[in-house]
Amino acid sequence: MKKIQDHYFKRAKQENYPARSIYKLQEMDSNFKLFKPGQKVLDLGATPGSWTLYAAKKVGPSGRVVGVDINPTDTPFPENVTFLVADALEPGPEFRELLESMKPFHLVISDMAPRTTGARITDQARSLELVEQALALAGTCLIHGGHFIAKVFMGPDVKPFMDSMRGAFEKVKTAKPKSSRSESFELFIVGLGFRGLQTYPEE
Repeated sequence: MKKIQDHYFKRAKQENYPARSIYKLQEMDSNFKLFKPGQKVLDLGATPGSWTLYAAKKVGPSGRVVGVDINPTDTPFPENVTFLVADALEPGPEFRELLESMKPFHLVISDMAPRTTGARITDQARSLELVEQALALAGTCLIHGGHFIAKVFMGPDVKPFMDSMRGAFEKVKTAKPKSSRSESFELFIVGLGFRGLQTYPEE
């Protein structure tokens, strides 16, 4: 397995991507036909920028990609990318203004992950919380029929969360790309065909 992982690492360097995570998104795109020219994409947890670069290439000059992360990156992006150093889950005025001017998005993709503690249950809970927040944000800016992808750490709460998504999307699936490390317990939740988040009246 080590040789396979080295393969993805070396390939990313050869193809000028800053991280091997590019191949996870590429495989999911191949399987689910996510990207089309001219789309608008919101990339959460974008640093160092591999997903942003891939999205920018797939949507082409007529498309737009907004990448946001709390950490900066020195990756050079093409003209159809706007990269913002901000907290996507606690949007400040600059990020809110950008979202308002750009929405609706055809795709919201998230490779966000919590700082791991080594306590698996804690890490899983924090990971799911990030996905819940990413979905809530997507619900405010995703176009009808759009798609949502988010990384999550596998755990007992993932299935109930996916079940809760089924009313909001035509299809809800999981993906474990081949380029994910074998020892990793990461999984990707894929929501296809956005219908709108369910809202419940206050009691």
